[in-house]
Amino acid sequence: MSTNTPKITPQPGIMDIKLYKGGASDIVGVQDVVKLSSNENPLGASDKVKAAIAASAHQIHRYPSTDHAALRQAIADVHDLDAERIICGVGSDEVLTFLCQAYAGPGDEVIYTEHGFSMYPVLINAVGATPVVVEEQARRVDVDAMLEAANAATKIVFLTNPGNPTGTMIPMSEIERLASGLPATCILVLDGAYTEYADGYDGGARLVEHCDNVVMTRTFSKIYGLGGMRVGWGYGPQEIIDVLGRVRGPFNLSNTALAAAEAAMRDQAWVEKCRVDNARMREWMISDLAKKGVPADASSANFILARFADQDEAEGCELYLQSQGLLVRKVAGYNLPNCLRITVGDEPSCRRVAHAIGQFKAGAT
Repeated sequence: MSTNTPKITPQPGIMDIKLYKGGASDIVGVQDVVKLSSNENPLGASDKVKAAIAASAHQIHRYPSTDHAALRQAIADVHDLDAERIICGVGSDEVLTFLCQAYAGPGDEVIYTEHGFSMYPVLINAVGATPVVVEEQARRVDVDAMLEAANAATKIVFLTNPGNPTGTMIPMSEIERLASGLPATCILVLDGAYTEYADGYDGGARLVEHCDNVVMTRTFSKIYGLGGMRVGWGYGPQEIIDVLGRVRGPFNLSNTALAAAEAAMRDQAWVEKCRVDNARMREWMISDLAKKGVPADASSANFILARFADQDEAEGCELYLQSQGLLVRKVAGYNLPNCLRITVGDEPSCRRVAHAIGQFKAGAT
């Protein structure tokens, strides 16, 4: 074969993508493992959701709806939105994918912050666009820095609020300032996977109503307890939602996923219970760990970001927790090498991980 034979090569940007690694679920040789590494709801889905899932089995031989009308209407009813301006996807990740596919490409830039969701560079590189990373200030989004980074080539700005893995938030006044200061050809995407855990925050829904350059995304994977179902949604200007609908596969969500998500959305009593339980244990963990010499910022999500003296101490603590059957998340890849992200689990899990961190600190001093 000639050495001049052309090679099969991927599109530009693909080989710059680092493979995503989810939170571990087990520890070799350790029983009774508690997983606090993936921000899952420890209470799971409600009984109404489980009943809807069981009932959906009777329609497993049928193709799902192509317009997701029932789910979109449920979302609209609960959040007082226009159902026609809602799009559903396989997790909110897929909606973010649609946005990159439709609005970014070679020669374009997409902005996100240094501690932003790790899927952003994957989605940006996949379409050949250029990722632009903006520094945060003390683990909080710096709107001035984002505005300074934006230019005529900027097509999308991703803002994770509340942040992951920081748990911190910026107020709506700052989000409004960001939206109004961006170039007219740029979309501000409010990635709100943890919106339901934040008091008095609508994820930017009302801002979307008044701006033609803002899209909000949400997920059923966190507070609704449907991480295994993979359902998310977005809300935006009609023109943008219509464009996204052109790149969405017609059967991207199964009958079971649609039924589960609709039941979950309409069971707001369960959502409120999960919110209250999470807030109680989140604040307890922050307070208890602070007493043990491990500070964490105020969090508006279902996790806390525990800070250690340095990377060695953080890694040492993670290894000790593993020896105790406790899985948390290292976040060096988010430029936070001295931190561990700890999901707020049920009360026994929270007390167990806090006690273990206390034991580690006592042995380390």
